Amino acid sequence: MSAKNSVTVVIAGKVTRLSGYESEEYLQRVASYLNHKISELSEIKGYNRLAAETKGNLLALNIADDYFKAKNQAEIYNEDLENKDREIYDLKQKIVELQMDLEELTAPSQERPAGRGKK
Repeated sequence: MSAKNSVTVVIAGKVTRLSGYESEEYLQRVASYLNHKISELSEIKGYNRLAAETKGNLLALNIADDYFKAKNQAEIYNEDLENKDREIYDLKQKIVELQMDLEELTAPSQERPAGRGKK
């Protein structure tokens, strides 16, 4: 198991200590993401007058929305990748079949298997 990292960050103007098994750079990126989301919400008219609990709920909802959108996009990419892998496999199979047909057609007539002529 990797060592636990700890880093001091500023989130919403307050100094906070984050720790975890991820890199310090990753923990900094998480803090930066939170600050970005808070900044986005702060631009909404009336947001700053809301109760802290409501602000927290809006932040959580926005983060959950980002998560589900990213998860959906990842599923689309994975499905697309699987389709492309299947297509590549099918194309490779077709190449092998065509190479076999070509070898059969270009082989001297005495080497051709009985019963198999030109197609």
